[in-house]
Amino acid sequence: MAESIRITAAALLSAIAATVQAQTQVDPKLTEVWKPVPRVVNPGHGTAAPSDGLVLFDGKDLSEWESVEGGPVKWSLGDAAFTVVKGTGDIRTKRAFGDCQLHIEWRTPAEIAGEGQDRGNSGVFLQGRYEVQVLDSYNNSTYVNGQAGSIYKQHIPLVNASRKPGEWQTYDIYFRAPRFSADGTLDKPAYVTVVHNGVLVQDHVELTGSTVYRGAPSYATHNSKEPLVLQDHDDPVSYRNIWIREL
Repeated sequence: MAESIRITAAALLSAIAATVQAQTQVDPKLTEVWKPVPRVVNPGHGTAAPSDGLVLFDGKDLSEWESVEGGPVKWSLGDAAFTVVKGTGDIRTKRAFGDCQLHIEWRTPAEIAGEGQDRGNSGVFLQGRYEVQVLDSYNNSTYVNGQAGSIYKQHIPLVNASRKPGEWQTYDIYFRAPRFSADGTLDKPAYVTVVHNGVLVQDHVELTGSTVYRGAPSYATHNSKEPLVLQDHDDPVSYRNIWIREL
């Protein structure tokens, strides 16, 4: 028995040695891929748009935006930013987007007024339906699937990365739009990743439908590309440096 075990062990070691030797003799060029060559994109300096990004707001005008009714934007413009004017309604991009990378900077009022959801409330609605919540969540208690960085009423942020009220904050959002079959049924859900002030707060989470305030979210068929919407929630939230890349 001992002799048989020694023979088996020797055979195993021999096989391992042969495998290692064979691997070292494989031409490394067999695993090199040369095409297709990725196109060149020049990154922006700091948080500026890269060369293939579409600038939606550069601090000068709101030519890329309109009211959700299709008229001119009635939010205020100044100091390289624009600010919600209470009661003037949501605004949307004139262009429509599907899969995208979105960079947007926002600021809640320095003067604290209200609490919970009544403090610096706004929202970024991907395709006009799927909301990444904007809120003053610095020392401000509210339901956690409605705080800053949440996918409203669907996903709690991994952490609270909020800056103090009155300070500029950033969202870098990576969005995969839902896919619908020819008969209108959902073929593939939407997914979103959110980085808040450089911190990952949503990690490729699956959306279960459009954002709703009451009840459970659900999907309704829509175009593969739809406008981006920013919300008027009666608070003077400001935005600046907005750009998007179609993926």
